[in-house]
Amino acid sequence: MSLSGRIMAATVLVVVLSVLASVGVGYYATQARLGVFVEEIGDDEALRLARDLSREYTAAGGWETLDGALAEAGYGGVAAPSGERSEDGEAGHLDARDTDPVRVVVVDIGRRVVRDTSSDLVPGSPAPDLGGNREAVIDLATNRPVGHAYVDVHHELLAGESRGFLRALLSITVVGGALTAGVAVLAAAWVSRRITGPVTALTEATQAIAGGDTATLPVTSSDELGRMSAAFNRMTSALESQRELRRRLVSDVSHELNTPLSVIQLEAAGLRDGLQAPESASHHIIQEVERLRGLVTDLDSLAETDHGELRLAREATSVRELLDAEGERWQPQARARRVDLSLEVRDDLPEMHLDRMRISQALGNVVSNAIHSCEAGGTVVLRAGLEGDGMLAISVVDDGIGIHPSDLPYVFDRFYRTEQSRRRGTTGTGLGLAITRALVEAHGGNIAVASDGPGRGTSVTMRMPVTGGA
Repeated sequence: MSLSGRIMAATVLVVVLSVLASVGVGYYATQARLGVFVEEIGDDEALRLARDLSREYTAAGGWETLDGALAEAGYGGVAAPSGERSEDGEAGHLDARDTDPVRVVVVDIGRRVVRDTSSDLVPGSPAPDLGGNREAVIDLATNRPVGHAYVDVHHELLAGESRGFLRALLSITVVGGALTAGVAVLAAAWVSRRITGPVTALTEATQAIAGGDTATLPVTSSDELGRMSAAFNRMTSALESQRELRRRLVSDVSHELNTPLSVIQLEAAGLRDGLQAPESASHHIIQEVERLRGLVTDLDSLAETDHGELRLAREATSVRELLDAEGERWQPQARARRVDLSLEVRDDLPEMHLDRMRISQALGNVVSNAIHSCEAGGTVVLRAGLEGDGMLAISVVDDGIGIHPSDLPYVFDRFYRTEQSRRRGTTGTGLGLAITRALVEAHGGNIAVASDGPGRGTSVTMRMPVTGGA
């Protein structure tokens, strides 16, 4: 059964069971209450009638106005005596029982019948043992009892009327339950479509993505289904970005691998054919192997950041000592290119909890790029200081080839190389800044690149919280 069918079936089942339970509980509770109600009728009627008859007896000084008092109390239809017939030819006491569910018998203090509303007992005759509820009739003038009023509820008649009432109530409840079930079916159909519609669309979109297509879901509400659709669309966008990134990665890696492999192949062929001197060929082959090794190292670092496998071994580190060590590490390369590498670092920089090796790797990528972007006689300055918001700022500033404004948004993209660096033949994979950003962000910081344009140098600034996540 489909999800929509299960929702409808479950809703209808709950409604039907609720209606049946309501009918059953209501029927038996009403039936039990009616029995109690019948008993209460006798008690209340006997007491009320005895009070009325007491007032009437006192006012009249006897039983002469008893029929009027009974009529005023609601028992005016006194039947004909036993054996007499009514106009329709049936016994009078049967008519009384059919029209009045309560029998009233009034007897005097000598237990002689004064009046029987059912006419079963002749006035003046001795009263037999009577059932029902008995209350004394008192002469209010003397405060002495002058007789008794017996109120006998006709249980069989009231029970029959109760059963009729219960059957009518049951019929009304069943009809109402059927209408409720019908409304529940319509509501269940609407709810099931509302719930299963996005689920069906999600299934189709998922199948489309599995087939290599791009699909999004309409977001028509802000409830759980709407948030599910929005989350799916974000996932689709992320997947598409990853697909594009993977395509670019494969293309760029293929390009980066093809160049050194081609050089190695040509140099080896020239060496084999005697067209290349061993010293020159081996030099070129070693250079290209180093280039391949650098590419593999960068790809390993990139894989760590992509897969969440980057683990930081934080330790208390003196920022001043770290920057001094980086300056010394890159001085030989700077001198080889006749570039002036200098440090402008304050002495009061605090210790921070950093992964020293990772920060050294990040700084090395930036300093190396700065040195290679400068002409002979250029300058590279490594600066560090504290900012007002509790951040440590480390900047690498050079006066090299600079970056065109149109290139600035993409400098952190993988394998991206500016047109200036390509024209200069600057070596590199285009992964350095992407790796550096990942390492700085892993320390809770951020990185930014600024340049006034080609030929005006570049400034790369890394900012990290002084606490360093300790």
